[in-house]
Amino acid sequence: MVIDSNPKVPDRTAAIVAGGESPVPAMRAGIAALKRAGADVVVIPCVSAHFFLDELQREAELPILSMFDVTAEHIRQHHAHIRTIGMLATTGTLKGGRFRAKLEQSGVAVLTPEEPDQERVMAAIYAIKGAAGARDREAIGAEIRAIAGRLIRRGAQGVVAGCTEIPLVLRPGDLDAPVFDTLLLLARAAIAAAGHSPV
Repeated sequence: MVIDSNPKVPDRTAAIVAGGESPVPAMRAGIAALKRAGADVVVIPCVSAHFFLDELQREAELPILSMFDVTAEHIRQHHAHIRTIGMLATTGTLKGGRFRAKLEQSGVAVLTPEEPDQERVMAAIYAIKGAAGARDREAIGAEIRAIAGRLIRRGAQGVVAGCTEIPLVLRPGDLDAPVFDTLLLLARAAIAAAGHSPV
């Protein structure tokens, strides 16, 4: 495994919803570096960055695994009864609409938090990243679980942890419904793409 970890990639949510600097040039450079290092396939562990996947894939010389595809396929194969899913993600992912579109193509409707709860989700994500002060991780987790619970009461039959930080405070077993860790699903798909069997 070769990792290109660049903390200077511009904020994806800011680029999607507020016309901020595009992360695509930095991500393109990262993919080129991975190719030079001998990588056969690219995995991007940022959900919001998947908004730019089509643009990246057009010029990338390596295949890029899609977290959207992997998650939709997992739900279809292993939880075919689910018809409505709750999504906890950045505002960029939600407003970008591409994750929702992929799930809806699979026959799964998507519920998202009401605006005040979405503001809490974003604050929690930035707090976990360490960008918003030193909030207690357990308190953040309790808030995220409460928001997920409200999605379930509105009809969600499962919850997608649709941001890299969310599974750090919301795990399978925390709710009375399945929690789908998109990063874990992507990791398993990467192992399979490398010709091995994920555990």
